[in-house]
Amino acid sequence: MVARRSLGRRFGWLWAAYAVSAYGSALGFGAIPLIALLVLDASPAQVSALSAVGPAVGALIALPLGPWVEFRRKRPVMIAMDLARFAVMMTIPVAYAAGRLSFVQLLIVSAAVAAAKITFQAASGAYLKAIVRPDDLLVANARFESTTWSSIAVGPPLGGAAVGLFGPVTTVVADALSYLLSALGLTAIRDREEPPRRADRRRVRAGELLDGWRHLLTHPGLRPLYLNQLLVSGLIMATEPLLAVLLLGELGFPPWQYGLAFAAPCVGGLIGSRLARRVVARYGRHRILRTVGTLRAVWLIGLAFVPPGIAGLVTVIAVEVAIIISMSLYNPVLATYRLEHTPTDRVARTLSAWSISSNACIAVLSALGGLLAGATSPRTAITVAGLLILASPLLLPRRPDRAPVTGPTSARPPAGVSPGARAGNG
Repeated sequence: MVARRSLGRRFGWLWAAYAVSAYGSALGFGAIPLIALLVLDASPAQVSALSAVGPAVGALIALPLGPWVEFRRKRPVMIAMDLARFAVMMTIPVAYAAGRLSFVQLLIVSAAVAAAKITFQAASGAYLKAIVRPDDLLVANARFESTTWSSIAVGPPLGGAAVGLFGPVTTVVADALSYLLSALGLTAIRDREEPPRRADRRRVRAGELLDGWRHLLTHPGLRPLYLNQLLVSGLIMATEPLLAVLLLGELGFPPWQYGLAFAAPCVGGLIGSRLARRVVARYGRHRILRTVGTLRAVWLIGLAFVPPGIAGLVTVIAVEVAIIISMSLYNPVLATYRLEHTPTDRVARTLSAWSISSNACIAVLSALGGLLAGATSPRTAITVAGLLILASPLLLPRRPDRAPVTGPTSARPPAGVSPGARAGNG
């Protein structure tokens, strides 16, 4: 039996902090829209707005925070973002108990949590690159990936049961407390972090807001991976509400079957993430990015042919397992490549740009998918998404990458000339 590879005490606390917040978020998955429905009698249009407008506003708030995070110690930023999420989430049960909860408050909470999440992810990716040896980055990202999928497998079913037993704000409290525990875990690291050095001591310039996108779009290896990821993740996420309408509405799946169809396949995430290091060592990173990046795009079309009954349940589970295994194998490799090919003094801005773009793309494609489903049917919209995603492998890089970047760029040419996190689900 092979012993688990140790990545050091700091990574251990970082991973533990991520795990507790991931499980808390999974437990509270969908809690805010559920509260809008059950407590405030929100309309479907309001619930849709809550799911789209909040994260979109949060992305706008996070935009100027990328350069701010870049030139500050990352661990205090992560702790501050955890405490901010704890505080803002706790306003919901307080307002609920006082009978003052409103839809506007839910929108504000959703936006604040989204902004804090993007900022936290940017800081944690930069911190991960600083505390983990380059050879261990893939192992670290694979562990984050496995934690993500295991939390999704158990969190939503338990959260649904908790809401049924204890009321609609129960999982919100659990989610909020998970951020507090995460902040305590990060505080336990204790090691003093060296402040980032910046040649230009002036305040953040407007042009620095775009440095993350500039790096992503000018780096020959990152650019195709970035565009491919936007299209793939956007189309996959856009089919989720469509599939819910198809399964629960047109096909008449009972809620427990619907929950099972999405929880059971998450076991595939543990399989893919555990294979990442081995398959990269055997086949090479470029081949994995090309091959697995292609494979994760071919399964989605299968959801357009889901029949009713048990056969339909088996079909959904089989397709979702295939997608999740491919994604959980691909994501750690992509995250590692992204960190390796991003200069140290540009990691936070690059990760912020990536997250903001991803959120925006998901929102746009989800809205378009909803409009198409309204004009035709959910099955038709899923079919269109499944056909479009088949073109995504054309965006993958065709040649092996260059040598990774290991240091800052202060004495180098711009990112478009020099050689080019995720620590968390982006």
